[in-house]
Amino acid sequence: MNYQAPENLLKNKTILITGAGDGLGKAAAKTYAKHGATVILLGRTTHKLESVYDEIVANGSVTPAIYPLNLEGATPKDYQDLANTIKEEFGHLNGLLHSAALMGNNSPIQQYDVELWYKTMQVNLNAPFLLTQAVLPLMRESKDASIVFTIDDKTTAYWGAYGISKGAITHLMKILADEIDSENPVKVNAINPGPVRTGLRMKAFPGEDPQLLKLPDEVMGSYLFLMGGDCSETGQVFDAQ
Repeated sequence: MNYQAPENLLKNKTILITGAGDGLGKAAAKTYAKHGATVILLGRTTHKLESVYDEIVANGSVTPAIYPLNLEGATPKDYQDLANTIKEEFGHLNGLLHSAALMGNNSPIQQYDVELWYKTMQVNLNAPFLLTQAVLPLMRESKDASIVFTIDDKTTAYWGAYGISKGAITHLMKILADEIDSENPVKVNAINPGPVRTGLRMKAFPGEDPQLLKLPDEVMGSYLFLMGGDCSETGQVFDAQ
């Protein structure tokens, strides 16, 4: 994909991004804002979100919003409160990018720490489900809405809860896309970022030379395509390019 997004691709759109304080979530927030969107920065570390906020404002983009939330401990009520706040403050939600993720631990299933398993599943699988469920009615009211899940294809030994949760997200995406009717269409797709220079990647591959990897900004064309009106596909997995 060599997608060249129009400058005003996301004008007047409101987009919620999880994991917006780091890595791909941060890059997507800045990129979406640059193309006209009002972005809602969701993450657990307030000072990181404030830093992204400042960068977006300094770039002359639409002023974003910050919504601190720790996905590890968030309850269904927390997600419903978020949906209610978005409706009250913005009136609509056009996009949702699930970028937050927890690496967990690279260890055999037999020795996998149970508490870490629960925590990883909570962030990588339960949180996207609960958040999507909470905001989906609001997105159905919006024109040309899009949900993008972040997946991975790790199915070999020692990927544990991370690999399993990311595989489950693929099925969540496909089932949700198949359920949405044509009267209130919301595009639902997934993106596999591949090897990108992020903190999560460095934790997974500590011996890898990060200079050999693409920067998050270099794969944003795919993220723009999936969130904008030029994408008509739904229920698909895209490799970031």
